[in-house]
This record gives sequence, C-alpha cells and structure tokens, in this order.
Amino acid sequence: MGLFGVEKWEPTEALAPDWNVAPTKSVHAVLERPLKDAADRRPVRQLRPLRWGLVPSWAKSPEGAAKMINARAETVHEKPSYRRAFETRRCLIPADGYYEWVTGAAERELEEKGRKKRTRKQPYFVTPADGSVMAMAGLYEFWRDPALPPDHPHAWWATCTVITTEAEPAPFASPEGDAAPDGGGPRSLAEIHPRMPLVLPPDRWAAWLDPACTSVDELRALLAPPPAGTVRAYPVATAVSDVRNNGPELLKELEAPEEATLF
Repeated sequence: MGLFGVEKWEPTEALAPDWNVAPTKSVHAVLERPLKDAADRRPVRQLRPLRWGLVPSWAKSPEGAAKMINARAETVHEKPSYRRAFETRRCLIPADGYYEWVTGAAERELEEKGRKKRTRKQPYFVTPADGSVMAMAGLYEFWRDPALPPDHPHAWWATCTVITTEAEPAPFASPEGDAAPDGGGPRSLAEIHPRMPLVLPPDRWAAWLDPACTSVDELRALLAPPPAGTVRAYPVATAVSDVRNNGPELLKELEAPEEATLF
C-alpha cells in the first residue's frame, strides 16, 4: 500500500492527524511479522499503531515508557532494553518531519550567569527539502499487563522507540534542493541539537524490516547516517512547546525566530 508497500492495514486502527506528537502518544509504524492466527506464517508488511515510548517485555510496569522514546544507534545493539528488539522487532516510523528546540544566545547567557530564569527555547521543524516522507528507524516491543485478564482489550501494549544518531553538520538544503542561504539562524542540524532521528533511505527499508535478518554486524551497517544535505529546518511558533496545542498552524514557517538567536 502506497510508498511503503504495506500489505495489511486495519482502517479501524487509523490514527487522526497529529501535529504535535508527544511521548506515550500513538504513532503509525511499518513493520513485518506474521499475521495473528494465520496459517501462513510468512512475515507480512503491516501498518500498525504503536505507543511511543518502548516498554521491554520483561518490564514490571510501563512507568518508564516516557524515558524510552529514543535509542542511540551507537549502543542500541547492546543495551538490555533494546537488544532483543534490535535483533527481530524493527520498524519504520513515517513522519513529515519533527520538531527540535534550540536555546537562544540571550537565554543561554542568563543561564550561564546563574540567573533563575526559565530557559526559552526556539522550536524548529525539520523536514525533507523535497517534500517527501521521512522513514525513521525504530524498534517495537510487546508488553503484557499482568493486572489485566488475557482477553482484556488493553492487556497487551505495543510500544516503540526511535533510533537516533549524531546530528548532521552539513548545511541544510533549500526547498529547491540547493544549499540553504545563510539567514542568521542555524545552518545545520548540529547547530540545533547534537542528536537527530536516524532516517533510513528506501534502499535500506527491506533489510531493516526483515525479521529474518539477525546479524548484528549487518544490522548496524544499516544504521549509517543518511545522505547529507537532504533536509531543511525553519522556525515555528513556541506554541508547539505546549502539547495541548495541536493543529496544522503549528507547522507555519516564521520569517524569523520569535526571539533573536545567534549562532
């Protein structure tokens, strides 16, 4: 189905558009696994809702889910919380882009001087310069709630995490595909934040989703950073910093940050 070649999707599980996804919210994910109760046990590519914030299958409770929204590409294969999922439960998390926050120079100066002022951060929206869809590398897990009977509709939690890597230091691309002009704001992802979601190009999707691929070395090779200079970032209103705000107006590009930011 569409860009990701999905074979199975339940319309009743469709999520409403979300312009401000926060930890523990549900997101769409593409994954491959056999269909439940099907005689044919071949992996089927599916689009499924997963709760953002991974809960390992062995966890006693889901309380730490909000802290498990990201896994570092450098160590994901060896961390107990992610190791088993990395071997066989990998997914792609499609998105038009993501928000990242940078602290303005004036606020950083106050913070460094020990002034007791809440640091103000300017949000940016990071999106493919060509208008395509991002496919973030992710992992998913199933967790059984021991407090509920097996047939309860909420007895099983399906959760996920996004894999991150070092932020790209190369200059942003412009919407036309050329190098972005220097407008006084951040010139690269690394100038906004030291980490970024690891976006996989289409030629890696099949291998990443294949549950039969369990070689740690082969899988780690898939986590190489994507080609440089394929995204752009623009400032958006600080309203996005409040998860209660949710609407397409959050993606509106500002002509300049809400407060001057020096880099």
